Amino acid sequence: MPGPHGAQGPSTSPGHGGPAGSGGPRRDTRGIVDAAELFSRVRFRRRAPAAPLVPYVEHYWLIDWELDEPYVSQVVPHPSVNVVFQQYGAQPPGAEVAGVGLGLFSTTLAGTGRVCGVQFRPGGFRPFLSGEGRGSVPDLTGRRRPLPEVFPARADVPARVLSPADEDARVAALDTFLLGLGPATDPAAERAMRLAHVVRTDRTVTRVEELARQEGVSVRALQRLFAACVGVSPKWVILRYRIHEALEQAAAQPDVEWARLAGELGYSDQAHLVRDFTATVGVPPTGYARAAGISSHWRPASGPR
Repeated sequence: MPGPHGAQGPSTSPGHGGPAGSGGPRRDTRGIVDAAELFSRVRFRRRAPAAPLVPYVEHYWLIDWELDEPYVSQVVPHPSVNVVFQQYGAQPPGAEVAGVGLGLFSTTLAGTGRVCGVQFRPGGFRPFLSGEGRGSVPDLTGRRRPLPEVFPARADVPARVLSPADEDARVAALDTFLLGLGPATDPAAERAMRLAHVVRTDRTVTRVEELARQEGVSVRALQRLFAACVGVSPKWVILRYRIHEALEQAAAQPDVEWARLAGELGYSDQAHLVRDFTATVGVPPTGYARAAGISSHWRPASGPR
């Protein structure tokens, strides 16, 4: 299945919104490895959910493709659960619930296909499990489960989402699906969503201790909150968002001063950033920057939504 391509992150581009998402879907490319190459091969869009879903859903992400040769897409996952509806060629439609991915996600796109994905805000999926849902957010971390295993009464939803030729009808089907699940009031999830947003948007938060101090809670309480609602630790969220920033900088500026950026992102030194970047993306940041510079014909201000 294509991974959660609905990249998110701090941005000054149009459409940047806070936890309530009032500004609509963002147009940055954070998390997508070589976004320019991806967008040259597939039709990629982001769409906003219905108003009652905005506090919980980052955006919907839609991809269609018709390829003459296979293409490998890669994503550095966000701390978000995704529900992914997908159809390949003439195969029957299907759907999966993808928990937070812990490593680089790669998938091969070939022939024709269509995907309609829901990217939840970090912590935003848990309120939808309170009704007919089975399992928990931490149970999903690093895993993908067929939609009927999580929502047994919703086995007919993939066809309803993927069948319409009209894109607006597909978005409406996603809204209907999610609104039928709830969401339930969940103060813990709301708190986790707010704190994850702080991590994403405030570069000064580079340590869990700082976030706990700002919130007036213990580090242990913060760790329990993130584990239960987001599925990963607050430290993991901090580091992942900083890798996303490094990816974006590398794609935009092949001559990045990595020592300076390491300090800005809260790393102890440049070597630490290089190790994390290489372990996550598979190549050192300088090599990625050189490769991205060759194909950086896409920019958020003018690229696809």
